[in-house]
Amino acid sequence: MTLATLNIPPAAPEIFVLVMACLVLVVDLFIDETRRHITYALTLLTLAIAAVITASSGTQTPHAFNGMFVEDPMAQLLKVFILISVAAMLVYSRAYARARGLFRGEFFVLTLFATLGMMVMVSASHFLTLYLGLELMSLCLYSLVALTRDSATATEAAMKYFVLGALASGMLLYGLSMVYGATGSLQIAEVAAKIASHQANGTLLVFGLVFVVSGLGFKLGAVPFHMWVPDVYQGAPTAITLLIGSAPELAAFAFVVRILVQALGDQALAIEWQQMLILLSVLSMAIGNVTAIAQSNIKRMLAYSTISHMGFMLLGFIGGNVGGYGAAMFYIVTYVLTVGGAFAMIMLLSREGFEAETLDDFKGLNRRNPWYAFSMLLIMFSLAGIPPVVGFYAKLSVFQSIMQAGMTWLAIVAVLFSLIGAFYYLRVVKMMYFDEPLEDAALISTPDVRALISINGLAVLVLGVLPGALMGLCQRAIQASL
Repeated sequence: MTLATLNIPPAAPEIFVLVMACLVLVVDLFIDETRRHITYALTLLTLAIAAVITASSGTQTPHAFNGMFVEDPMAQLLKVFILISVAAMLVYSRAYARARGLFRGEFFVLTLFATLGMMVMVSASHFLTLYLGLELMSLCLYSLVALTRDSATATEAAMKYFVLGALASGMLLYGLSMVYGATGSLQIAEVAAKIASHQANGTLLVFGLVFVVSGLGFKLGAVPFHMWVPDVYQGAPTAITLLIGSAPELAAFAFVVRILVQALGDQALAIEWQQMLILLSVLSMAIGNVTAIAQSNIKRMLAYSTISHMGFMLLGFIGGNVGGYGAAMFYIVTYVLTVGGAFAMIMLLSREGFEAETLDDFKGLNRRNPWYAFSMLLIMFSLAGIPPVVGFYAKLSVFQSIMQAGMTWLAIVAVLFSLIGAFYYLRVVKMMYFDEPLEDAALISTPDVRALISINGLAVLVLGVLPGALMGLCQRAIQASL
């Protein structure tokens, strides 16, 4: 590998985040608790500059490190969204983290390294690079969940997350080793070429595919590999739950595209993994939506909601066409936007010594603050897929993609589960507007949080009325990258 084949510029955002994460780690050693805002500001500045570098990094040779890394339009777009969502998480969680002793150097450094892992995952064009990014992200998230060492619930959640994550990584590695054995390559483009030219061992490929899809199912939180999601969402501090439930979903989408669509997207093999995804999708929509109805803890409810939304997102892959992949990308981007606002509202209702984790905590929110109640209403409508908010258009786009693929029956099943899911979202709206508040204390928030929640809620509405620009961006990114 020479300097010519390294071609470092496409990896400039990742290199910048790595350098800044190390700088933040060192700077934090020399400041006391009263000046922790310096570390916070440096972290936000890192994410902002990395987003600008990513958005402006149009290179003629998008591959770097001898073809192991690629900066294509899909990677650029997803990385910008990842950086924005992580920055929003930090803004939302500042007061929450400060009140719970989380507002310290480890929190920021681990967040930056997890973000770096996500960025590497999104730009990987080699199985080893994919796995490197996945493990960097995962190990940081395990540590973040356990950051409140005195909390037995958080420690238990971190242990479950770690053990099941290690199991998923093992299954994924075993599957990828079989793909390597069948094709003789770890390069995504070479694997696809070997399969297309029928130079690969078909039996070994199918066996490897089963383990790969199982590993991907764990990372997505799809049924029957979903058992870690509710416990981790409930046990982790809400700020960490927000991080786990937002940006990593974008990286997981890219992970699925790189492995299933780009590496194993040959028509004969695609039929095999599409059948598996149909099963994962239907089970996720069924168990996610039905189980969420029984939850009284809103973080567990949103965990089962996430499981069901992963089922809806997989519908875009089942169609097996570029339009479907673009619809899935639009779905996951808008889902991350929406769920970020939901967890922000939970943190807003929490205060020092009190965690707003039950549905009852949302009772009478309209009387306490009508604007926050309206923002939460838009978010719940979007998660339920009710027009005119963006969740409706996102679900409609994935339904259209599978209907175009001739799977009308699957679209009907998805619509039915979507109707079931609307119940538990509308229950939150009913509590906010029609129930008596349990307390009348004013909701205290900083101007930046108020502004961001307002932008978040209005973006959900505006993108629902005018979805064309974002949908076109996703479709063009997918088309140019495949």
